[in-house]
Amino acid sequence: MPNRRALSTVAEPPPALHDRAVADLRFIRQTMEGASAFTAFSGWGLAVIGACAVAGGWLAARQPNRTGWLAIWLVLAAVSAGVAGVSTWWKAQRTEESPLGGPGRRFALGLAPPLAAGALLTFALGRAGLWELLPGVWLLLYGAGVVTGGAFSVRIVPAMGLAFMLLGAVALIAPALWGDWLLVGGFGILHLVFGTIIGVRHGG
Repeated sequence: MPNRRALSTVAEPPPALHDRAVADLRFIRQTMEGASAFTAFSGWGLAVIGACAVAGGWLAARQPNRTGWLAIWLVLAAVSAGVAGVSTWWKAQRTEESPLGGPGRRFALGLAPPLAAGALLTFALGRAGLWELLPGVWLLLYGAGVVTGGAFSVRIVPAMGLAFMLLGAVALIAPALWGDWLLVGGFGILHLVFGTIIGVRHGG
């Protein structure tokens, strides 16, 4: 009569084969994760940000000095970051997509450096009194971040980034009086338009 212990030993795969199978599955999962698009980017969140920017931009343009003007735009930036975070989390919960997964991390890493550069340039240009350059710098760098981060999202996201970059280029060469209107056109109208399209076509 065969030894049961011997039969169970024969039936078990060799440790090396088991480890290789686990490694292959891990590689397949990482490859699929890397090839997927980041779809938890919330279009409705962008639309809310756009509506806030239209109202806030109008208020900023009516400030008697540049300090008040800058303060309103900085508050809008903070509010926008909060809305983007909450709306992305909300959409990720509905679609069962992790915002911290591979595509989400790549999106954030593509977006973060231009935004950090914009924050530093805001400080430097404000201290130098070159306020008229800020609208162009903000629009251009935000657009660059959306283009690079949007490479890991649906196609319309980098298209929105290119629209911001174009508006930023216009702001840098246009008369300074156009600055407030171009900011509202970018952070307000473009967010409303593209956010609505993303919300309708891509599930929120």
